Amino acid sequence: MHHWRKSSYSDQNESNCVELAQRAPTAILLRESDEPQTVIATTPDALQALTRAARAGRFDWLSR
Repeated sequence: MHHWRKSSYSDQNESNCVELAQRAPTAILLRESDEPQTVIATTPDALQALTRAARAGRFDWLSR
């Protein structure tokens, strides 16, 4: 069983956010709270690279 976490900015009673859990020191799990059966595994380094790129605006074109 994994301990799933979501952002403190999220309403804890809503099911519309990304949740994260640590499976091992080298594995992070991600899922959408409204579809918890679908889980993606990644590494801490890859997740950090993704969040840095998002913060830098590299995916802004997706919302146009």
